[in-house]
Amino acid sequence: MRDCDTDVIIVGAGPTGLMLAGELRLQGIEVVVLERLTEPMRQSRALGFSARTMEELGQRGLLERFGDIGVIPVGHFGGMPLDYTIVPGGNFGVRGVPQAFTEAVLNEWATGLGAEIRRGWELTALTADEEGVEVRADTPDGPRTLRAGHVVGCDGARSAVRTLSGIDFPGYEPTIEMLMADVSGVQVRIRPSGERSDAGMAVVLPAGPGVTRVVVFERDAGVRPTDEPPSFAEVAAAFRRVTGEDISGGTPLWLSSFTDASRQAARYRKGRVFLAGDAAHIHMPIGAQGISAGLGDAVNLGWKLAAEIRGHAPAGLLDTYHTERHPVGARILANTLAQRALYLGGPEMDPLRSVFAELMAYEDVQRLLVGMVTGLDIAYDAGPGDHPLLGRRLPDFELACDAGARTAFELLHGGRAFVLDLRGDADLRAAAEPWRDRVDLVTATTHPGGPLADADAVLVRPDGYIAWIGSGGSEAAGLTDALARWFGEPGDTRSRPAPAVAASA
Repeated sequence: MRDCDTDVIIVGAGPTGLMLAGELRLQGIEVVVLERLTEPMRQSRALGFSARTMEELGQRGLLERFGDIGVIPVGHFGGMPLDYTIVPGGNFGVRGVPQAFTEAVLNEWATGLGAEIRRGWELTALTADEEGVEVRADTPDGPRTLRAGHVVGCDGARSAVRTLSGIDFPGYEPTIEMLMADVSGVQVRIRPSGERSDAGMAVVLPAGPGVTRVVVFERDAGVRPTDEPPSFAEVAAAFRRVTGEDISGGTPLWLSSFTDASRQAARYRKGRVFLAGDAAHIHMPIGAQGISAGLGDAVNLGWKLAAEIRGHAPAGLLDTYHTERHPVGARILANTLAQRALYLGGPEMDPLRSVFAELMAYEDVQRLLVGMVTGLDIAYDAGPGDHPLLGRRLPDFELACDAGARTAFELLHGGRAFVLDLRGDADLRAAAEPWRDRVDLVTATTHPGGPLADADAVLVRPDGYIAWIGSGGSEAAGLTDALARWFGEPGDTRSRPAPAVAASA
């Protein structure tokens, strides 16, 4: 392989790029993050993340870095009230966490693990071959060229990586626009789930001490012929026409807009180039699904790309990034477009709202919608088996280990896969031993009646999804098949030893 400057170049230092950088550094992979902006983003943008993202951050020990955060238990689907606590661990999202703060937390984590962030680097060219990828960027010191084994575009809806790689981005053009402002110095009635009127719809949320976020959709306004943010006068006038309230005396802190444009990359991988986050999918921001999908992409891709670089990825592992995450993105586009019709449609949508209201009286429908929006119901193909948790996320629960009490999520803090032996099975531990360079082995017991009380052992991937469950004895053969499927053959490594940053259990 031709000499490379680093293992992976990530383009974009937003939440997705920073999360991916940290994931790769947990595995000992060298990472350089290129960011067009010269300073960290200080705007609020997204105001939280979903219930599944809370779990993913908890799996890395990051959730406590956000301090005492609250969640929104009751939200909506398309403006129709929905109690998200009907699903264990469910909520409509974390309350009032500005994206700038999320990025600051992830930046501190990733750089603390050794990721390098280069700001003021704007990608201008990209060339991929069978051995690596070369990028060219305009920098504060003039044009520069870097080469890496792989490049990941986390550079947003107008992704240069996607464009330069020739990856199609099909979808729907915008038909409506919503104007947005963070305002201080004015009292506005809170409308967390939105409020419709004949003229349109308005959402009002608390956005921090003394700050209110105002989002307004004016039914007959159409889409402005510009990408520039609206003026505060435009936002205030539209808000008054829709709600009758006057916010013009407030002080705008940030202005923006978004549309219902919905697009998804035709492929998330093209050889050594990958897309994640908004570079791979865009849609209306409802229920924090955008930022959460991006972080989920990063957690899914990180360990797989690291396995490829370290030389023990089984054939086809990198392709599972697309086959697992593309359907997740497609489902988000579908539900946000459906919510747009319910949320922003005029009287012609009243019959549909009536039908939805009847359906949402059923608990099974409520659970389906909550799982869809939160990401708590994501399921991947984990092979044969009929356990309800197979291929799904690992719940957090308490374990009694030799070293003392631990939680399931604590076992994932180091970004390592693990086999959890819940019955003290010597044969199973012997079967797993050849993979100890890449998979931890934990013997523990759990409380009767817990989520895995009927299991003898489980194999958990680094992203927190259960890849295999054994019960009823004679598990060793099934475990070795699952270990080989996800983590390659024992001793198959071409590059480097297990990273020192990984946590042993």
